[in-house]
Amino acid sequence: MRIRYSDDVDIITINLREGEPVDSVDLAPGVILHLSREGLPLEIEILDASKLAELGSISFEDSRMQTIKRG
Repeated sequence: MRIRYSDDVDIITINLREGEPVDSVDLAPGVILHLSREGLPLEIEILDASKLAELGSISFEDSRMQTIKRG
């Protein structure tokens, strides 16, 4: 999984798995789920991310539930 924030366009992209998106679903205003041909979730896009997420405090948890903080 890869999480990227692009401040020049204010978008967070969360790549869940590799694949070619062929469809998308609007989960909420500004939150888009991209799906594979098989209907598997590939990517989540958050538009206007600075308005929807607290970007100053980002934390990640690994499979051993250890928290890794940034910011």
